[in-house]
Amino acid sequence: MRDDVFPDGLLLSPVRALAWANAPAGVEALTLDALGDLFDTDPRPEFLLLGTGAGLRQPPRPFVRAVEALGIGVEAMDSRAAARAWGVLRAEERQIVAALLPL
Repeated sequence: MRDDVFPDGLLLSPVRALAWANAPAGVEALTLDALGDLFDTDPRPEFLLLGTGAGLRQPPRPFVRAVEALGIGVEAMDSRAAARAWGVLRAEERQIVAALLPL
């Protein structure tokens, strides 16, 4: 078993997992640019699972509006819950992406 640690956060798509190199210091500083090319999948993701760290924090409204303008929903939850939801939803073959801030 491999136990990789991503101290700055993690970006997930159906085809890759990447250390979140330019993760914001907190959810309140989140921008669309911070996600890089996370949404560049085919098919386009249904929604973004946003792990907000150790506790649930609401992302900034401008960020949510920018993601929704791309036709992608945003589901915010603490990062542990987002990681669990990722496993369940991908087992159902849902087309989703995730951005998990560190605990």
